[in-house]
Amino acid sequence: MNRNDLRELIANGENSGVEFKLDTVRPEQLAKEVVALANLKGGHILLGVADDGTIVGITRENLGEWMADTVFARYVHPLLLPYYEEMRMEDGKIVVVLTIEQGISKPYVVRANDRETAYVRIGPVSRQATREQLLMLGSASGFLHTESMPVHRTNLESLDRSRLENYLKDILNDPDLPVTEEAWLTRLMALGLMTDGPAGGEPVCSIAGLVLFGIRPRQTLRQSGVRLIFFSSLEKTYQAQVDKILDAPLVGRFQVGKTGKTLIDSGLIEKTLELMEPFVTQEAATLDAHFRRDKAWLFPFEALRELIVNALAHRDWTRFVEVEIVGYQDRLEITSPGSLPNSMTVEKMLAGQRVARNPIIVEVLRDYGYVDARGMGIRAKVVPALKAIGSTWQVQATDDFVRASVGKAAMGQPMEPARSTAARPLARKSRERVGKESGKLLALCREKPAITIPELAAVLGISERSVQRNLQHLQREGLLRRVGGRKEGQWEVMNENT
Repeated sequence: MNRNDLRELIANGENSGVEFKLDTVRPEQLAKEVVALANLKGGHILLGVADDGTIVGITRENLGEWMADTVFARYVHPLLLPYYEEMRMEDGKIVVVLTIEQGISKPYVVRANDRETAYVRIGPVSRQATREQLLMLGSASGFLHTESMPVHRTNLESLDRSRLENYLKDILNDPDLPVTEEAWLTRLMALGLMTDGPAGGEPVCSIAGLVLFGIRPRQTLRQSGVRLIFFSSLEKTYQAQVDKILDAPLVGRFQVGKTGKTLIDSGLIEKTLELMEPFVTQEAATLDAHFRRDKAWLFPFEALRELIVNALAHRDWTRFVEVEIVGYQDRLEITSPGSLPNSMTVEKMLAGQRVARNPIIVEVLRDYGYVDARGMGIRAKVVPALKAIGSTWQVQATDDFVRASVGKAAMGQPMEPARSTAARPLARKSRERVGKESGKLLALCREKPAITIPELAAVLGISERSVQRNLQHLQREGLLRRVGGRKEGQWEVMNENT
């Protein structure tokens, strides 16, 4: 920092990131300002500057030692290291610029009078943090996982037993299911799905347990649902096509067999996609040869699904609002409550970095296959899918929310054929092997991209229905895609090793 930078800071006055102080300040008062800045986004404390911006200069001898040994060593906790520099002005007066970085061990507190007090910065004023703000600070730092907190007025009966049995037996392949109520409590507490009640009372559901497996989660945790709103206009209006809050456990219930998982009871993710489908798909104007109307997604299905799962899995449970999905004439906005976790940025997220705010929820979703095993969903699924259809998109991150805004498919670009959301496969740990007929079909499509379904059926000696079934399977697996329309398009074989 040079003199011009310093003068500009002083001229702009005190704000959320700048505090003026005389060096005669009491150590606990200076510690209060340090803690408040560290709990927000960091900033500068200018010592030797009066509240009105007058440069007074420092008068205390060995100011640096006093701050290190007294202010930071005795009063600020956890340990925080500032950047200290002295600026000599033209008249010989010295201003100390104390630069405080945003802390990674929030909440920071002042230890004084046998108490620990956290402070937050609101404009130019530092105030004692409220209970809710303390929860937000702890959640943002990653040192407090709010998903483990108890949900009052809940018990074992608040959880869907059939979903829990499905999870343990069919998803985790656990042959030893609990039999008694006591055994269920022991297992669920070990999994973090239940926790001790207040003052050592009866066990209650954790936020994670209720969100994942609760029968009616919103009855006791109002922010656990999804609010879905669609408008036929470019901006919000009083008249919405649909405005509904969905309430359901996060995970579905599946029948697991040799052919994979079959959804038999939708969870919140499936219910959201099912309700959205009429507003994010488009039917063809004409009938096809089988007297059906083709339907296409206006947004890539996998990209939408990934963004919705992320919004639910990584939301901040200290914020008392639902995940919100708002559709407009030209775009879709998916808003997840809470800021990005500490040190995470949009750029890091898009590059593939992973920070789990809610590790229990993320691990359970990964067990089911909702979350990619590598945790690279945004980079591997969302970005390529949106680029392929020429869609514009952006991510906005504030202190209150993270919002993904996705534009509709560009005109003239091929759109993905719509299929039932319930039939969509979950993420797999490894790609299924391609069958014998599918392998031959791939070879024919590679050799002759414009080949038709009747021609494929004739060469392979199978029915057209079997050909269509194999084509759909290959497209779901990402091994084949259709470029262009039904009559004039052609097949494109993808790299089987990707």
